[in-house]
Amino acid sequence: MPAFRTLDDLDPRGKRVLLRADLNLPVKDGKITDMTRIERLCPTIAELAGKGARVIVCSHFDRPKGKRVPEMSLKPMQEALAKTLGKPVAFADDCIGPEAEAAANALKDGEVLLLENTRYHAGEEKNDPALAQGLAKLADVFVNDAFSAAHRAHASTEGVARLRPAYAGRLMQQELEALDAALGNPQRPVVAIVGGAKVSTKLDLLGNLSSKVDVLVIGGAMANTFLAAQGHSVGKSLQEADMHDTAREILATAKKNGCEIVLPLDLVVAGAFAANAPNKVVGLDGVPADMMALDVGPATIADVNKRLATAKTLVWNGPFGAFEIAPFDAATVAVAKEVARLTEAGQLRSVGGGGDTVSALRHAGVADRMSYVSSAGGAFLEWLEGKTLPGVAALAQ
Repeated sequence: MPAFRTLDDLDPRGKRVLLRADLNLPVKDGKITDMTRIERLCPTIAELAGKGARVIVCSHFDRPKGKRVPEMSLKPMQEALAKTLGKPVAFADDCIGPEAEAAANALKDGEVLLLENTRYHAGEEKNDPALAQGLAKLADVFVNDAFSAAHRAHASTEGVARLRPAYAGRLMQQELEALDAALGNPQRPVVAIVGGAKVSTKLDLLGNLSSKVDVLVIGGAMANTFLAAQGHSVGKSLQEADMHDTAREILATAKKNGCEIVLPLDLVVAGAFAANAPNKVVGLDGVPADMMALDVGPATIADVNKRLATAKTLVWNGPFGAFEIAPFDAATVAVAKEVARLTEAGQLRSVGGGGDTVSALRHAGVADRMSYVSSAGGAFLEWLEGKTLPGVAALAQ
């Protein structure tokens, strides 16, 4: 991973600091339903303000497509930020232009300003140099604390980073260090667990991981595609018949790379995708024609946990089964609890993230018992796929 500057390299006293945050929070009926991103962001704001910086926070919210959509305003975040920080937060009705400039210039050392949604300007998603210049005009330095938006080369993530001295915030730093320890420079053996519905959406991910990890455990409905490609009957299970050749290629490539792919040894099947549907455990060739696999069975859980016992690093993306409905959450919960136990015992560095993974780990009650859980979604996945993230590349020294 290229070297990048952190807040340790910055004396922010008296400086106007433009802080790129991710305040794209879930909001229902005008109320924020999950404060995680604000809670994770506030330590960076508090540190900068505490050191005498004039902190100017910018973020996107939802997809207003370059227009002012009132329900996509960042105004509701002002109160939430102030409450979490325990200090007032000013608000500017635009992110560039006279009003934003006047608000930024009015700040005193240690004060905080929140700018309006960057995506109210069409130039944000086009990485328009004029918008980047407008943002740069507000500040002396740029701090990016939005890893979750780092996979997009936008004006507020990549463009402005080229125009001012750029630093990683504490959340960005934490994420990059966790990811480097998981795949960049990991302790071996490394195990990756990849679940999810479709092989077709995770081709790049599987390809990259099979060249970097020692053991690749495949779960979720995508495991059905691999089993079917090997000639097993999977009944009515969700699978991609047109991906069988691809699945066989992935298996062959992994073998060539010295990566062992682990597939289910047994399955939990039911006749309907419904909570508490009558179900049973079957072997790989025992799936009845009118039933579908909705989880992996106890033999598979034991096999995965046995491999984790000798692993030093785990990367987890995607559940083993239909974890949203009982009892098809059993494998995900059982493995998650074992991962948490090994992590707390100091035997395993565990990093999880992307899509349903955070929900699944929360459901299992272990999200705060792993080494690191990324809330970054798409950026986490693109990093797992081995892609360069523009927002991170712009921070390289």
